[in-house]
Amino acid sequence: MKIITSEFAHSYRHFSFGYADFLLHEKGDSLHKIYERGFLPDSSVPEHSNLFYRARSARVKLHGWTPNSENRRVLQKFEGKLQKKNIPFGLFNHDDKAFRSFCLTYFKNRHGEMSMPEQKFDTIMKSNLIKNIIVYYENNNIVAYVFEVNDSTMGHYWYSFYDLSYAFQSLGMWIMIDGVREAKKEKKKYYYLGTVYGDKALYKTNFNNLEYWTGSAWSDDIKALKKRSRGDNERTFDLPAEWKEQFHKKNS
Repeated sequence: MKIITSEFAHSYRHFSFGYADFLLHEKGDSLHKIYERGFLPDSSVPEHSNLFYRARSARVKLHGWTPNSENRRVLQKFEGKLQKKNIPFGLFNHDDKAFRSFCLTYFKNRHGEMSMPEQKFDTIMKSNLIKNIIVYYENNNIVAYVFEVNDSTMGHYWYSFYDLSYAFQSLGMWIMIDGVREAKKEKKKYYYLGTVYGDKALYKTNFNNLEYWTGSAWSDDIKALKKRSRGDNERTFDLPAEWKEQFHKKNS
């Protein structure tokens, strides 16, 4: 496990100096301990498919977790309508053209032209982090994929891709809730949901037992998380951390 700290931005007037933290996952490292320290997988640097970044991560503490009223409302929409297969990554044909097209088209149409270039998708596929690809079906038609990172104590809902004809039916949220309850059945301790930045990520706060990484510890103050997330646009800088800048220049 190698930590890399890189300069990012600063405000000398306020004596505030920003540094970004990255971690290189090495053989034998515990995934649980990496996530526990606020790191998540980083797929932005092809040269380092084992790279993690530290950010405002969110996780559900699974002991004692139950669906809240909003979760139950979403669950009712697809309960009993979808089937799924949980396929170990090594047994999944991730070179299948239809699969790749499904995933890349989803990101292009949902998040923008350059949100998931093929190079980034290939970095994810080569990361050796995905343990399972979960496939959801309706009437034998594939409607969604989920890439899940996990070990014996935690799971991480890393990427999801779904048929956009379901975009306004809360299918994405349903799949996330399904991941949480499945991890609880497997007696895992935590289920990680990714980052919570900006208004678009606030749906992740609709879970009981939610915690988020503050930069130094995990907090269950969801009111503070929502306030911070809603103010993110005022603290955004469109530049890479110094260590990453060399890779951005190389691939531009």
